[in-house]
Amino acid sequence: MIFSPLGKIYGAVINARNAFYDRGVFASHALGAKTISIGNITVGGTGKTPLVAFVAETLFQSGEKVCILTRGYGRKNPKERVVVTDGEKILADAKYAGDEPFELAEKLLGKAIIIADPDRVSAGLWAREKFGITRFVLDDAFQHRKVKRDLDIVCVDATKPFGNKKVLPSGILREPLENLKRADAVVITRSNLAENLENLKSEISKYSAAPIYISHNKFSNFTEINNQKTTQHSALSTRHSLAFCALGNPNNFFEQLRRENFNLTATEVFPDHHFYSPEDVEKIEKKASVTGAEILITTAKDAVKLKHLKISFPVFTAENEIIFKNEKEFVKLLLS
Repeated sequence: MIFSPLGKIYGAVINARNAFYDRGVFASHALGAKTISIGNITVGGTGKTPLVAFVAETLFQSGEKVCILTRGYGRKNPKERVVVTDGEKILADAKYAGDEPFELAEKLLGKAIIIADPDRVSAGLWAREKFGITRFVLDDAFQHRKVKRDLDIVCVDATKPFGNKKVLPSGILREPLENLKRADAVVITRSNLAENLENLKSEISKYSAAPIYISHNKFSNFTEINNQKTTQHSALSTRHSLAFCALGNPNNFFEQLRRENFNLTATEVFPDHHFYSPEDVEKIEKKASVTGAEILITTAKDAVKLKHLKISFPVFTAENEIIFKNEKEFVKLLLS
């Protein structure tokens, strides 16, 4: 209760800012190419990165020159512009690119240009001129209204959609729920972990008339960090494993492993966007030994921050892909 007044003030400030954009007092700038925004109305992980990869891949396959514009949260020198990949090779490591942009760069190498820059207007205009971009994807940009967008997509995590429905710092909302009305589409992620999907769809429809698309995540393959060899799901699921991650919503990763029949002896959680140290590795390995784990499993976002560290246990990266219940309709929306 002590934070309620702060939440009300924060919500009022956000609503006033949105009103200034709606009335044209604050300007939104076009980038000169069709632009799709993918964002959240809540803090914490919503499964947005696999969706960004899916959208960029879809646009690339349709013949577009794609550029992902991102802030690159948690990176070193966050005010600098970093070309994470020029579409041909990766030009920055995870420390300077940010963990999620680097993960996307590895996943989309040869298919998208990725730029980390807090000034996405300037970065977008520069990229269009330099690379001949025909489609932009804005990562985590529902609140970044300086850039005009042709399609505004909001992710809602089915396992933790809106918390207590209060804005920061009283709850997990970045802005009041009524602002979902700005969305052109809502993608429910992790639908297979939802307790009542129909109730969630009804709740979203109270605030937005946008179409709702249903998705869930599935592990597509597992790659060992040391040798980059891909291993079958069935070969790993029976082995005793410790899973660890540094995500906004770590329990979803562990629950997905359990639902896909992995034998987890233990889990370990680090703060979101955490960069691992030798001491962290020592902590993980000690816990693995005590609990009888044979292997370690982590996410692609975490794996990019482990390559410089020596780890005695085999470490496997769980590659996540997004699966749509109504993929044809969603792709049609992206290409329209």
